[in-house]
Amino acid sequence: MQPGEEIESLLDELEQMVSESKPTFGGGGQKRIIDAQAMLDILDEIKAVFPQEFADARRILKEEGETLDRAQKQADSIIADAQQQAMVIAGDQEVVRLANQEAESIRDQAQQYERDTRYNAEEYADTVLAHLEENLKSLTGTVTRVRQTLNENSGANNTSNDVKW
Repeated sequence: MQPGEEIESLLDELEQMVSESKPTFGGGGQKRIIDAQAMLDILDEIKAVFPQEFADARRILKEEGETLDRAQKQADSIIADAQQQAMVIAGDQEVVRLANQEAESIRDQAQQYERDTRYNAEEYADTVLAHLEENLKSLTGTVTRVRQTLNENSGANNTSNDVKW
């Protein structure tokens, strides 16, 4: 499941609950009767999912850092190997020059690989965090609408109790 999909599903469930609820008598269709316990259960599930979303994002960032470290170590190893090979072969000036040139080329390739890996890792992390941010905004909006609906329903119940026949 992609990051945020579970939260989106739960928000859809909340929205469906509100849209399928029956309107109150005299509420003009804007006020609805909702099973408060079912709504609270869904909100509890949403709260339970958030820590996992953050943990997933932190895990991804950690894995990207580890990948970058491995890439740097591999690049250093490649460079060290190239330099060692250059020293072993170093009898002839032309051979030494070619070995140094090859080592420099390998170093450039390794550094480019590191830059590319870092860029891709940061871009992926940014995508995950942006998706999480969108989900948080969506959840905040939904919770605000649900609370407003509940407050309106509560207000309708209070005014209906004040009516004297």
